[in-house]
Amino acid sequence: MILCYTINVAVAGSDRAGKEGRFMLKGKVAVVTGGTRGIGFEVVRKYLANGAKVVLFGSRQESVDKALKQLKEENAEWEVEGKFPKLTDAAEVEKAILEVKDKFGKIDILVNNAGISQSTPLYDYKAEEFDKVIDLNVKAVFYAILPAAKIMKEQGGGCIINTSSMVSISGQPAGVGYPASKFAVNGLTISLARELGRDNIRVNAVAPGVTKTDMVAALPEQVVQRISAGIPIGRPGEPEEVADAFLYLASDMASYVTGEILSVDGASKA
Repeated sequence: MILCYTINVAVAGSDRAGKEGRFMLKGKVAVVTGGTRGIGFEVVRKYLANGAKVVLFGSRQESVDKALKQLKEENAEWEVEGKFPKLTDAAEVEKAILEVKDKFGKIDILVNNAGISQSTPLYDYKAEEFDKVIDLNVKAVFYAILPAAKIMKEQGGGCIINTSSMVSISGQPAGVGYPASKFAVNGLTISLARELGRDNIRVNAVAPGVTKTDMVAALPEQVVQRISAGIPIGRPGEPEEVADAFLYLASDMASYVTGEILSVDGASKA
């Protein structure tokens, strides 16, 4: 009898794992900022393919419409919508977040992916440029988390995932505003994980390495080459590979994972 019981549990467990593997986020509602291209777009696609309803935030209506069109052409049954609030305006962000809650009744997952990078040497830096990086990479993250966390608390829990960077660990040789902003994201992530854990809200971050995105394409070639040369796995990452980390952290498989900065960088720390 013990043997039969063990076999039955193993079979049932395998079936459950198979179903979750196909639809890891079935029934969940996600908001993804910076969801119109690069890593953010792949996160949106990955979430949709795993059963989530997704509202992507973009910088302007044209980019949002283009992303929605591409996703609907790929699968007309995916439940995806788009918005374009000014992420550095706390009131606009709160309004957009509340609209998602009013439409779908909840928000299970918030992905703060929008951000900008630059590589300006210190002696050429302008204060306005530094402020611009901090405004979008740090303040906008806080602006989205504040209303979303309140919703998650009321509904009994949720998941927040922030996009960090390998430079939050290693720094970079120029453009100090960007690594400074990502160090801040890490601090925000770890601290909020401790504060919001009591409300069943998990907070994690993904720290991509060199990835084939528009942001990396905008960097000087010598910077990309220098960083790429230190990747032990021998190549830059693909956006969909980074999106897999966001999928894992949003799923029930990561139900006891919070306060982590998950590096997806091919073991590159240089």
